[in-house]
Amino acid sequence: MSGTFVIRNQLGHYWGKSGEWVSGSRAAQVACWVHRDEAVNTLFELGSKDTALRGEIFEAEADNAQPKNLEVSEHPLPKIDEVQHDESASTLETEADEPHD
Repeated sequence: MSGTFVIRNQLGHYWGKSGEWVSGSRAAQVACWVHRDEAVNTLFELGSKDTALRGEIFEAEADNAQPKNLEVSEHPLPKIDEVQHDESASTLETEADEPHD
């Protein structure tokens, strides 16, 4: 049995293999990295897209390349429509602030 690195945000959600946050109730959905620096790079990329993100990387016990004993988040996951709406709204706000010729 060895460890694996996972990313968790401030709400206790884990970064998933699908490219979305997951609760941690299904270990097979949680993205894992063998090397800490790979997880750090991913967290940096996520943070550059979402400045409100407060994430952490930690080493979880692993069994058959899947993390185990993860704490399941008590916070509800954001709905995909809400995330996409927030991103498109911020893009529109940014474009509205830019001067036009």
